[in-house]
This record gives sequence, C-alpha cells and structure tokens, in this order.
Amino acid sequence: MANFLWTVDVPSGVLRNHALSSKLRFAAVANSRFTQFCKPEPGFGKKKGDTINITKIKNITVPTDGTVSEDNDIPIDTASIAKRAITVTEYGRGVEYTSLAEDLSHFDLENSIQRKLRDQLGQVLDNAAATAFKTTYVAYQPTTTTGGTWDTDGTPSTTALVNLNISHCGVIRDYMTDTLNVPFYEKENYIGIGSTKALRGIKSDGDFMEWRKYLQPGDVLYNSEVGQVEQIRWVESNNTTALSNAKGTGSVLGEAIIFGEDGVAMVEALAPELRAAIPGDFGRKKAVAWYGILKFGLIWEETATAGEARVVYVTSA
Repeated sequence: MANFLWTVDVPSGVLRNHALSSKLRFAAVANSRFTQFCKPEPGFGKKKGDTINITKIKNITVPTDGTVSEDNDIPIDTASIAKRAITVTEYGRGVEYTSLAEDLSHFDLENSIQRKLRDQLGQVLDNAAATAFKTTYVAYQPTTTTGGTWDTDGTPSTTALVNLNISHCGVIRDYMTDTLNVPFYEKENYIGIGSTKALRGIKSDGDFMEWRKYLQPGDVLYNSEVGQVEQIRWVESNNTTALSNAKGTGSVLGEAIIFGEDGVAMVEALAPELRAAIPGDFGRKKAVAWYGILKFGLIWEETATAGEARVVYVTSA
C-alpha cells in the first residue's frame, strides 16, 4: 500500500493547516497619562450652553511698607478679577461592520471593535489633555548638564543640547517654588509627566527615589508613577504624540511637563461614551462609535506671572 505523503498529497491552505487559535490578540497602544490629572470642572454639564467661564482672583500688589500713620486714611488697593472661558466641542469616531461578518466570524466582532474604540478614545483624550498642558507660557530648555534656558512668552526659542536629569529637576523645582510661586499639586509635591527618554535621564541618577520608598499608607499611586526627585513625583508616558522622545540637537531630549495645582481643567457637557448605531438595511449594516462633548483648557492661560503660571514645559526650539 502506498504511503501517505503529507507534503505532497495535501495541498497548502486550510485543508492542511486549519486550526485556529482560541485566543484573540490586540495591537498595543501607548498609555494615557495626562487625563488622570485633569479634574472635571464643577457646575457644568448638559443644558449649560457651550462655554464655561472660570473666575480667577489675581494677587493684590504687596506694598513695600504696610504701616499707616494715625492721621492718614488706610490706602485702598484694587482687587483684579479675571475669567477663563473654555468652549466645549464634539469628539467622536466609529467603526462600521456587517451582520454577515459578525455571524460568520469565529470571534466576537462587536466586543473586539468596542475594545479598540475604547483604546482609541483614551489616546485621543490623552493627546488633547497634553496639548492643553503644552500651551503654557513657561518653557525650559536644557543646554548643559546643570542648567538651561527659560522662555516665558509661550514660544521655546533655544535648542536643547542635553537630556533632562536630576540637576534640571532641581532648577525647575526652585523656579516653580520661589519665582512662579506655583502651589503644589498635592501635599508637598509637584507632578511631572515625562517621556520614556526624559525619565531615563532622571532614573539613571542615584538620587532618584522609587515610589515604594516614599508613599505612605493611604497615598494615591498614579498610573505609571515611577518615582520622585526634588519634590516632583514622576509619571512615565510612552505616548510620543503627547511627549516627544526626539527633541533638541541629535534628538537628545525627551519632553516633559511639570505642574502644580489647577493646571488644566476638563470641561464636559457630555462624558465620552460608546454608542451603537441603529442597524440599517434590515439589520445587515451595523456600527459602533464613541462620542462626547468636552474640552481641555489651561486654567491660567497666556501668563508667566508669579502666582498664576502653573505649568512648565520641558522642550526644545
């Protein structure tokens, strides 16, 4: 009797190799790290129009001498009140598919599409929040291993020559504290969100402290928090759309954002949600989408004034 020859008698294709893995794999996406630090603005939602006005009380000028003589009236100063208007806009994306594809697919097509739409939603919101943070007027460009150049007009004008390191963290922390008077984000710490390259420059220093060594019971551990230095709690972002890994001469610099209290507001008229379209063509055509009405905005915009600026952008011209 003739032998059965697998390589000859069985053609290529599904007859020969028809087994299908029972596990469905999904493409990986960059993490979302900015939105966790954008608190929804209270007092806004549906039926509130498209714009919210955030009221801000500016500092009163401090006199060089606050004494008053007995025969003179108390000097009267002026309190300055400003507003920040943030207007919401629609966000959304969807995916269409057919009932035929759903009925014939081995895997749950609808759930798979919804999962990837949620990934997309997270990325879109993270990019939008990062863009809002980067509209700050205060930018720092590292030019030596111990220092750099400050720009306070909203336009970085110096090319970075080195990557971020712990010495720069000290310079930034001191500038935020004693020049800008930025209030801490929580307790006695600022928050830093750095690209993978930026944090590699920081973590390589022996003074960098891992989060396990400074968090106390009850403290919040932020997503992707990696450690602390110079009163800056660092969170890593691998989203290169939000923070570049290739800035400066020879792409030496990884970008970063450092901020204190009241950095960026999230204004929501409708929180983003998944929606299923009404099936068309007698149920043969289907679609799923995410949709929301919102906006991210820098609260103290267009300013590098002490007491008002809250965000520092580490970048390069």
